[in-house]
Amino acid sequence: MIKKILVANRGEIAIRVMRSCQEMGIKALAVYSEVDRTSRHVFYADEACCIGGAAAKDSYLNIDKIIDVAKRFNVDAIHPGYGFLSENADFAKRCKDEGIIFIGAPEHAIRKMGDKIAARQMMIDAGVPVVPGTQEGIDSVEDAVKIAKGIGLPVMFKASAGGGGKGIRLVYDEKDIENSFLTSKSEAISSFGNGTVYVEKYIESPHHIEFQILGDQFGNVVHLCERECSVQRRHQKVLEESPSPLMTPELREEMGKKAVAAAKAVNYEGAGTIEFLVDDNLNYYFLEMNTRLQVEHPITEEVVGVDLVKEQINIANGLPLRFKQEDIHQRGHSIECRICAEDAENNFTPAPGIIKQITEPLGMGVRLDSFVYDGYEIPMYYDSMIGKLIVWAVNRKYAIERMRRVLYEYKITGVKTNISYLRKIIDVPEFVNGKYNTNFLEVNKSYLTEDKKVNDNSESESESENIAIIAAYIDYIVNLEENAPKTADNRPISKWREFGKRSGMIRI
Repeated sequence: MIKKILVANRGEIAIRVMRSCQEMGIKALAVYSEVDRTSRHVFYADEACCIGGAAAKDSYLNIDKIIDVAKRFNVDAIHPGYGFLSENADFAKRCKDEGIIFIGAPEHAIRKMGDKIAARQMMIDAGVPVVPGTQEGIDSVEDAVKIAKGIGLPVMFKASAGGGGKGIRLVYDEKDIENSFLTSKSEAISSFGNGTVYVEKYIESPHHIEFQILGDQFGNVVHLCERECSVQRRHQKVLEESPSPLMTPELREEMGKKAVAAAKAVNYEGAGTIEFLVDDNLNYYFLEMNTRLQVEHPITEEVVGVDLVKEQINIANGLPLRFKQEDIHQRGHSIECRICAEDAENNFTPAPGIIKQITEPLGMGVRLDSFVYDGYEIPMYYDSMIGKLIVWAVNRKYAIERMRRVLYEYKITGVKTNISYLRKIIDVPEFVNGKYNTNFLEVNKSYLTEDKKVNDNSESESESENIAIIAAYIDYIVNLEENAPKTADNRPISKWREFGKRSGMIRI
């Protein structure tokens, strides 16, 4: 049985994995880059080891260094989290060759599902609906033009080895076909080292719905219901919820069966996600399979009551699934907001820097998966996400109300974040009514990126509280610096308080 795990990742997901390890009595080894020495995941682990420079290629993507550390510290297994090496088939194979358990999908599944063209063909063979498109890569500009016209615009050129929204180009006009094809191919080469590109019919205004699946080493596969992931910017998810407001019980059952069939088609083991596009008529199409733990996995944990990391570890230990499909039930509603250090008013530019102060939200049904703290310096070398704010409530209405409250309570000073942007999303009528799709952010751009209020309770109150917090903090610092040496009897009044008395801003 696994007794020590190396977590080959950083930040919030590293801590998330380590928490489950701690509850299971398993030792956790953290690895970190030189700029991550002060990251909370380093302090949280039982042991920690530096593996290289700030650039991911020198540390979190360096397979040789990670394997060397794993062997030196005598770990039994490696958990890759998400991103970095989590869907790297060579890494999974290397772990197996070195006698180290890889807590993730098997090599064969990663290779098959990592190739989007091959995955499409496998889904067709398994009876899973796919978006109309090509079953092989496109070789030339001439073929790209001919095929795109044949399918009918709009279409999307997509990198076969793609992920994370890279290598994707949407084409509405024939004159843009050539440039979009070449740009998609170029980006695919630079991002994935593989320039294979295929084309799909673009589904107008779809819903992005994914099903969480678990498979053990004995051929058992279950789904843990769906997540609604349609709030996206540039194909990157911003907010997710479960259950989906679009879903009906009949559609959930049907799509769930197809998700299980998709996983069984590749003999899947571990935690994974089958992603679908769903149109307004509830027609659904396979999009891709993610052979790893998803960023948004906490909302499934909240509504289903299953610790997915623990299940991953149990599966890696060779244990059968401890539940059957009929044992899985959704309970209540959960919403997750991705908290990022970025400037929403400046095209969402990453905003690294030193966090001055954090006020974290608390209360019933609130979960915060994060790794930052007062005084922590966010490095510029990695993804801008610094945490995930998750709420649970008995129904969607109460979950929205709770998320609205905790976003109001959540304060981070010193760096720009997207918290105000998320507050606006929660208040947009289409979101509140559950009537939204992947065009939601674009359609509501004027509400979300300009200085406008969606309702009377949003930005004005928020800005007033921000000012109050800053003033109180300055008051505290001034008192600390000027009054600490003095006795209580002759302690002078703070300059801020005296100014407030004179101006009538505050009452003493």
